[in-house]
Amino acid sequence: MKVLAIILAAAMTLCLAACGSGSDSDKSGALDTSSLSAKGLNMSLNRSTGKLTVDRPAGAQGDRMGEAGTWTIFVYLCGTDLESRYGMGTNDLQEMLNAEGSDSVRFVVQTGGAERWRNDIVENGKIQRFLVQDGELYALDEGPSANMGDVETFYDFISWGVENYASEHMGVILWNHGGGSITGICFDEQNEFDSLSLKDLDGAFAAVYENMTQKFDFIGFDACLMGTLETANVLASYADYMYGSEESEPGYGWDYTVIGTYLARNPDADAASLGKVVCDSFYKSCEDIGQERGATLAVIDLSYMDELVADFNAFAQSMYESAENPDALVCMVRGIEGAENFGGNNKSEGYTNMVDLGALVSACAPYTDGADAVLNSLDNAVVYSIAGSTHKNASGLSLYYPLSVQGSEELTIFGGVCVSPYYLSFIDRQNYGSVNQGSTAGYSDDYWYDEDGNWSWASAGAGDSEYWEYADSFEITGESPLITFEQEPILDDEGDFWFILDDSGYYYAANVYGYVYELSEDGEDLIELGETYDIIIDWDNGFFCDDFDGYWMSLPDGQNLATYIVEVTDDAIIYTSPVFLNDEQTNLRLRQTFDGDITIEGAWAGIDENGMAAKDIVQLKEGDKIVPIYYSYAVNSDDEGYYYGGEYVFEGTPEIYYDVMESADYLFAFCIDDIYGDYYLSEFVMFNVEENGDVYYYEW
Repeated sequence: MKVLAIILAAAMTLCLAACGSGSDSDKSGALDTSSLSAKGLNMSLNRSTGKLTVDRPAGAQGDRMGEAGTWTIFVYLCGTDLESRYGMGTNDLQEMLNAEGSDSVRFVVQTGGAERWRNDIVENGKIQRFLVQDGELYALDEGPSANMGDVETFYDFISWGVENYASEHMGVILWNHGGGSITGICFDEQNEFDSLSLKDLDGAFAAVYENMTQKFDFIGFDACLMGTLETANVLASYADYMYGSEESEPGYGWDYTVIGTYLARNPDADAASLGKVVCDSFYKSCEDIGQERGATLAVIDLSYMDELVADFNAFAQSMYESAENPDALVCMVRGIEGAENFGGNNKSEGYTNMVDLGALVSACAPYTDGADAVLNSLDNAVVYSIAGSTHKNASGLSLYYPLSVQGSEELTIFGGVCVSPYYLSFIDRQNYGSVNQGSTAGYSDDYWYDEDGNWSWASAGAGDSEYWEYADSFEITGESPLITFEQEPILDDEGDFWFILDDSGYYYAANVYGYVYELSEDGEDLIELGETYDIIIDWDNGFFCDDFDGYWMSLPDGQNLATYIVEVTDDAIIYTSPVFLNDEQTNLRLRQTFDGDITIEGAWAGIDENGMAAKDIVQLKEGDKIVPIYYSYAVNSDDEGYYYGGEYVFEGTPEIYYDVMESADYLFAFCIDDIYGDYYLSEFVMFNVEENGDVYYYEW
């Protein structure tokens, strides 16, 4: 991280309130937040026809609002810990200053949301506005601290900016952590990490749009996980293009020096061309620090969104109806759970429940009608994208799918942003089945339609938290009654551990893998070493058998790591391993190629309790202290907890060993996920790894 306070101070010219009227303390144009939904996007559907109608705000489409050949980019820079800990906001302000100068290009920036700013210009405890142009930083306006995660704070900035700094071309960048379609963007660390929801964005932009004669050229997210179908559907009312990443953003995010210089040299550039520059320069900056494998960023032509959501709605209707067939349902769920997803989605890193749109549609295509139309519309909408090798098949947009049910609050938000009542009903029925142990008897989707059979996006989810409360009673038992067997897991005379699902169990089983454990020294606790896919899998016959070879990942000092599978790509398996890194809890991201090579991609903290995705992937450095963390389970009670390994001091070479485990006794169990979110953990068998690497199973 570059230390930039002195440079910023040298570049800054004070011009308080000289370049525009209005301040954060001036609420004369304040937004009536009670009417957000009425002002913004609405979609409707009549159940008798199944046809989706999209009604977008009718902003006055007329003359451009600024001088020809000019660009203004409004940056809502919510600093959070990205600034207070790492100085990333300061770094990006400096990048704007470093761009080639031009009278035709300017960044208008609002700062806030951080407990501390790591420069001498931006003040702690205030909302401030700056103009960056021609290599100079001008202070425009300031006011008392305000919640950057509040819709009115965002509205104030954008409406003030458009009023005072309109240009022929205008873009908006929301800068901060992102959490996807459910938890939104711009988490303010001074206000309990409150964030802007998609409904907030819709209401704020709708109010601003009433006084505009043009759409924004683009709205972009220099943040994680915001490249979603639900987000693009909202923004299509107010912008021509969206820039967003399906995955978390590694490194320092976008390169504002490249962005500003490109516009200075090409002031007549359109947003599609600029978007390509944003994507390519972001990927280049990821390459420079060796973090390009997980990078994604896409440019979405929002003029295709009405077509895309209409095609998705027709597909979702077929998906919902096809799920009445148990064979189709289980195959679709297996495909979705194995599809490309983003933001962790595992027990160690937490869940965003964001799944690649193209992958979800493709997984369901054999059992539905309309998949090709969705994929074609998606291809039209994504005009440019970059993706590293981990996500090289990413389609450009993700959408919400509950890989793990998180409760009524999350589902209430989903109900209010879902683009199709049929997809909403598919998810609702799945969650209903989760609570009722697989039974969907008695489920009705009548709730989502009024007495005339109409569904409305603007009212869906509004005040519906009580409806979703049933999801709070869902309990993961580890003993799913839906998983039943023709032959229960058995250790046979040949030393093979295997089972066969019966017909009912087959139709409820979504995924099969193994768990490996070791006993604590006193024999009182099982210490979990993690997951393995070293299993012979035959879905056609419902037959599964262990194929574990006794190899495991360890630190150079011999400590086995607890490892959990994040994703299987075309050429590698991505694992996560919970650790303390210099006394802070996080996760090592590990990449194992099918050739056996292992690299440490860095440490990623995952998704926190606010639904905020960690943006930074921390690179290990010599002298870092690593302490492995393990989940533990009492042998003779229901107590759960953690075990901690010994301290390993990283020596600068990112070595992870994958070798035969130390000669000792271990335990193995099958884990079978059901399609409704619970799982079945089999009885344990012991296995011994001999010094020559042979593995022998026996009864525990």
